[in-house]
Amino acid sequence: MQAVNYANETSYGNLELLAQQVVEGFITGLHKSPFHGFSVEFAEHRQYNNGDSIKNIDWKLFAKTDKLYSKRFEEETNLRCQFVIDVSSSMYFPEPKNSKLTFSIQAAASLMYLLKKQRDAFGLSLFTDEILLNSQAKSTTVHQRYLLTQLEELLQKPKINVQTNLSEALHQVAELIHKRSLVVIFSDLFNTQTGLDKNEEFFDALQHLKFNKHEVVVFNVVDKSKEVDFDFENRPYQFIDMETGETIKVHTNQVKANFTAAVSAYRQQIAIKCAQCKIDLIDADINEGFYPILQSYLIKRQKLG
Repeated sequence: MQAVNYANETSYGNLELLAQQVVEGFITGLHKSPFHGFSVEFAEHRQYNNGDSIKNIDWKLFAKTDKLYSKRFEEETNLRCQFVIDVSSSMYFPEPKNSKLTFSIQAAASLMYLLKKQRDAFGLSLFTDEILLNSQAKSTTVHQRYLLTQLEELLQKPKINVQTNLSEALHQVAELIHKRSLVVIFSDLFNTQTGLDKNEEFFDALQHLKFNKHEVVVFNVVDKSKEVDFDFENRPYQFIDMETGETIKVHTNQVKANFTAAVSAYRQQIAIKCAQCKIDLIDADINEGFYPILQSYLIKRQKLG
């Protein structure tokens, strides 16, 4: 399923509708996949555990599924999830209406809808070279609509020459989240300033999140054909750095090999570090749609219980 563009709309309702359509289609597909059995449809229940009161068991559901579920109450929350979205200028590539940021926002909105169905709580942090917004995790409809409104506003107002400081932002997020959470990061993982020191600072920030007992999932959002494979026509181009405004004129054939090798080495370095920190790193190609995002989240959610 390809990312659908709702960036030219003005109401959170359109983002909410997209999220609903994505999630409901995904859940329908689960019943025809190896993941059949995930309990996403049981928003009113949680799995019965030894020691739970038997008076809350839903016996009708037991008759249908041969599994024990307890009825859940409105105030119950199993999980707190904090969405952390990179909103620096590089996230507007390749163009605002079909960008990495548009994809990230629509994916996050879909996950919020799924969390809401499960009565799990969710919050939102937006960052560039600093934290721009940080909301606590809640599970109410009012909170969901507030966050969708904040996300819609980002789609309405593309920002140029806004830089990224991954490490500083993630250190701030680690200090702002006061309860153990699942931290879901959407970013292209491109720092404005590059170099070994910046890479190490980024890894230190991820370790800060883990030290504070958070589970971490990093969705590395890219336009794979352009940013990884460097799939451009064999001719001269002028490339513009979206975060600094700097320009460079090159012939693609002359730089492709070095570019792809450098990107591959950087991505491999990130993968190794995330594996060492027991952080889930997931490639999120904007041209592959939202289902891989939802599936990766659901697998993580099941592991957390």
